[in-house]
Order: sequence, then structure tokens, then C-alpha cells
Amino acid sequence: MLQRKTFDAGFRAELAQLLTWRRDVRLFRTDPLPGGTVERLVQAACLAPSVGLSQPWRFVLVDETTRRAALRRVFETCNAAALAGYSGDKAERYARLKLAGLETAPSQFAVFCDRSVAQGHGLGRKTMPETLDYSVVLAIHTLWLAARAEGLGLGWLSILDPSEIVSALDTPDSWHFIGYFCLGYPAADDDTPALERAGWEQRCDPESVILRR
Repeated sequence: MLQRKTFDAGFRAELAQLLTWRRDVRLFRTDPLPGGTVERLVQAACLAPSVGLSQPWRFVLVDETTRRAALRRVFETCNAAALAGYSGDKAERYARLKLAGLETAPSQFAVFCDRSVAQGHGLGRKTMPETLDYSVVLAIHTLWLAARAEGLGLGWLSILDPSEIVSALDTPDSWHFIGYFCLGYPAADDDTPALERAGWEQRCDPESVILRR
């Protein structure tokens, strides 16, 4: 029998705090994570909605020193190219930004979308196949919130060449790279995005993103 679950005002207030204090973390402590932490967070991620109940997310835990070193070289190359695309004040600001936690984060993993997944039998994605990728992003955000609730920080590293990542991690051809992540205990907590604190950008007014018809 279906049951209706309700959440009280106290829970909703704490959820709002969780959303407010979730940050894209770049500065980590080097403390190792307790055994099973990543696996438990992946379990939470698997509760995310997915198109046709396809669950196309695939997590690649990157522990090998040589693979981590290769990924760091990919970032350094891509970051240098990105810096070259700016000039003047923007270039100076970009050069000062902390954009990766590869040096200190105790856990690192890549997330892929298996675009050949048979689960779900194609339901909901025949006209919009990109919903498979969207489903993976929802799983990532679910993991992000679960990690923050445990006092952990997550950083999404996007300054990477996807083809180089695929090569370094030797993943199946049908897996589409979504993102690379650093996970660990944050060096400090903050309720304001780091890019806003650094003067790179500011959050917009939520009303400005609503179009009424």
C-alpha cells in the first residue's frame, strides 16, 4: 500500500541550510576517509531519479598514483590554455583562482553515463536521448548533498579534455564522460561560493531566471 510521507518545518529548514552550505570545494584536508565512505555515498546517488529508471551512472574510483598523475597533467595543460584565453584583469583573477583539489583530496573519482544502457528499455529518451546525461547529473547532485550532510566536501573539476580522461581511465567506448570529482574534508566551511568571494562572479536574483507566460 502506498503511504504518504510528510516532512515538518524543522526538516525543511535544515534542508534549506544543507542547500545553502553546499559548496564546490577546492581546498581539502589530507585526512583519509573512513572505509566504505565513497561506496555509501554512491548508494545515496543511486536514489536519484533517472529517465525510464535507466540508472545510467557509472563511477570510476581513481586510486592509482600513476593515473592520478596523468589526470593532473591533463588539468595543468587545459588550465594553461584556459588562462591564455583571458587578458588583463580577468587573466590576473583567473591565475589566482584555486580551481582543483587534486593535490590534497584523499578520494577522487570520475562519473560517466553509459549511453548503451539497456535498463529502462529506452523509456522517455527516444525523443530526448540527452536525458540519460541529465540523469547522471542528478545522481551527482544527490551524492553532493549526501556528502555535505556528512561534513564532506566535493569539487567538480571540469577544466579537462574528456578524450584524455577516457584514455587515462580506459573506460568502455559507450561510456560518456560527465565529470571528475575530488572528495574529502574541506579545509574550511563557507556559505558563499568561492568565485563570488574572489570577485569573479556573483549569483543572480532568482526572479531574473523566471520567464512567465
